Amino acid sequence: MAHVRIDYTHKRGDNYNPHERIQGVAGNGGGGWYRTEDQVLADLGTGLNSYFVKVGNVAADVIVARHEGRQYIKTQPDGYAPNNLLNLDEPPVHIVGYGG
Repeated sequence: MAHVRIDYTHKRGDNYNPHERIQGVAGNGGGGWYRTEDQVLADLGTGLNSYFVKVGNVAADVIVARHEGRQYIKTQPDGYAPNNLLNLDEPPVHIVGYGG
């Protein structure tokens, strides 16, 4: 299992519900990578990979949470909303593979 750093969060532009806003996450490692939220949820569920973000000098692990029956990702220190992930910048187009 790899412990993978998330550097970017790809957000749905038309959804202001923090539990449904994350479309995917991305990182700079290995020349750049992108995973949908569903792929990250699957990785976390099977133990294939774990994920974290850097908040200052502290690593915050990404966990699975549930809201109104829907699973979503957030970091362990976050309260009700996945703020550490939502506060990350959008990934560069070359990582996501398209402009949206």
